[in-house]
Amino acid sequence: MLRTPVRTALAAIVLAALAGCTATVAGDGTAAPAGLDPVALVDFAPSAENPDPSTAIEGVRVTESPGAQHVGPEQRVAYTVVPPVGGAHDQVWAACNGVVYPAPLRTENLVHSLEHGAVWIAYDPDRVDDTGVAALAARVEGEPYLVMSPFPGMDAPISLQSWGHQLAVDDAADPRIDRFVAALRGNPNTHPEPGASCDEIGQGYFDRAAPPPFAPVPAVSEIDGSTVVAEG
Repeated sequence: MLRTPVRTALAAIVLAALAGCTATVAGDGTAAPAGLDPVALVDFAPSAENPDPSTAIEGVRVTESPGAQHVGPEQRVAYTVVPPVGGAHDQVWAACNGVVYPAPLRTENLVHSLEHGAVWIAYDPDRVDDTGVAALAARVEGEPYLVMSPFPGMDAPISLQSWGHQLAVDDAADPRIDRFVAALRGNPNTHPEPGASCDEIGQGYFDRAAPPPFAPVPAVSEIDGSTVVAEG
């Protein structure tokens, strides 16, 4: 597997109100997204007693995500959840440390980012206006283990993905967005590879300025075991 051991293993996201200020702190010492309210979100910080706080968020769908099979850059995966939340994926992850992609990109690369602990915020560009896109981008820009991109044709205007978890919302102001991020970003209890890098791999493998292009997820009926493979 292509891997750059840039980070040590992430602890669970721990949100805590700091005396006299409104900042939040993640388990790896990074600041949480600026829009997060530490008082409102402290109950969504994972802990030994509550390893997956997202189960308390209304509307979150939790699914068993199959293993970590890699596919080549010319192969596609027939995901059964769209946008996908796990399963087979490209051998190279999409850069996911606070990257806001202006155009849709290859889904299989983003699924690899989920395996590393990222939360992916996807939005339908035909259903989310500029104000909504800006509000979402403000949560993501420059923040570790967060990534955002357009995804045409989704069932909902906005969909959040973490490995095995999904939340669909209609409005960028929905408070459940921040709760989902607090509960699942870098949560070592819910994704397969805690501590794996979200940095741009470069070296001719993935260029965030020119990522592999988007194509609709193929149907299960298109699986041929070669150019289109099953997710598990």
